[in-house]
Amino acid sequence: MQSVLFLCHRLPWPPSKGDKIRSYHVLRRLAERYRVYLGTFVDDPADWRYLAQVEALCAEACVRPLPPWRARWRALAALTRGDALTVGVYRDRVMRRWVERLLADHKLELALCYSSGVAPLVMRHAQLRRIMDFVDVDSDKWQQYAQQAGGGVKRMLYQREARRLAEFERTIAAQFDASVFVSEAEAAFFRQLVPESAGRVHGIPNGVDAGYWDPQRACSSPYRPEERVVVFVGAMDYRANVDAACWFAHEVWPRIAARQRDARFYIVGSRPTAAVRALGQLAGITVTGRVEDARPYLAYAHAVTAPLRIARGIQNKVLEALAMEKVLLATPEAWEGIRDFAGRQGCIDASPEAMATEALRWLDAPQAVRVPAARVEVLSRHDWARHLDAYESVLCNAQRGAACVDAVGTAGLEACS
Repeated sequence: MQSVLFLCHRLPWPPSKGDKIRSYHVLRRLAERYRVYLGTFVDDPADWRYLAQVEALCAEACVRPLPPWRARWRALAALTRGDALTVGVYRDRVMRRWVERLLADHKLELALCYSSGVAPLVMRHAQLRRIMDFVDVDSDKWQQYAQQAGGGVKRMLYQREARRLAEFERTIAAQFDASVFVSEAEAAFFRQLVPESAGRVHGIPNGVDAGYWDPQRACSSPYRPEERVVVFVGAMDYRANVDAACWFAHEVWPRIAARQRDARFYIVGSRPTAAVRALGQLAGITVTGRVEDARPYLAYAHAVTAPLRIARGIQNKVLEALAMEKVLLATPEAWEGIRDFAGRQGCIDASPEAMATEALRWLDAPQAVRVPAARVEVLSRHDWARHLDAYESVLCNAQRGAACVDAVGTAGLEACS
């Protein structure tokens, strides 16, 4: 059995948020075919309870705590060094020593990095076959953050991160043997940025666990009988989700509430920020915080919204809503990377007026309407097994040494002292 070094910026368990859904499924597939050596970080104390389940899949694991204060301190240090903040956050001496010891003691030929922040841990090891799963083009996401920030220091900081991270992404693409993204559209976008490495860039979509996200599963409604609900589900400490929830609450929801007395907007997700919690004080809006199971909230909602204005790649929340046969109210950014299909219900529109009008159409129904065509589309195009087969093909077929070594922006990235 071959061995693989899997470096992941966040514990790949449980599949409770966007990036962890993909890493969770990748880890499980790797454990079936490889001897896995996992290096990862825990930034949510609730995740420590899952450590035993992760370690059971691995030959060895190095799991490092990354509390918010440490991440902020490392980001500040990266700022003073001129590095990308994303790189600085994962600059960890213990992890570096573990990787070096592991590569000295074991005959590893393959390293898979999940998120660009962990790439410096293997930058100097050109003897490895190195694969980078960027997931999204994060540098462009930071550029979107800058555009949303308006002016001032925050905008300047975001623009700086976008530039630094773009340089580093180009370096990784040049030095690694393959780069993977969460959709073909995302891969095509990146190829335009790195034409010299375009031949080693692959788009492999996420799947959806159709057995878990099954509208036929029996569950009780979490809503009051009289409520007609639009729901938004996501990690509510994630900047893009916070922006989306606030935009919908302030721009779309008043148009709905003014015309539908029984309408209610539920914001469902863990660790809501102060800005999100404040939305719960507005008429007709409920902020739940973390829930044990989001499926009942989707199953009994009249419509699911994905009002993202900052987004890259494929949104798992959209795939899950489709798998649950839901009417979907999404922005074009949230729909990116997903093909339209006959029978879809809802709207793909950035206009608050259009989204509110479509929401009211479905809120007028006496009960939530199912959209079977949505689930059919998900089952046909977003099957995890098929996508993981393609993923494994990239791992097996990437040719060591095919990458060029003339890269930019590498100064200081290898030393994690």
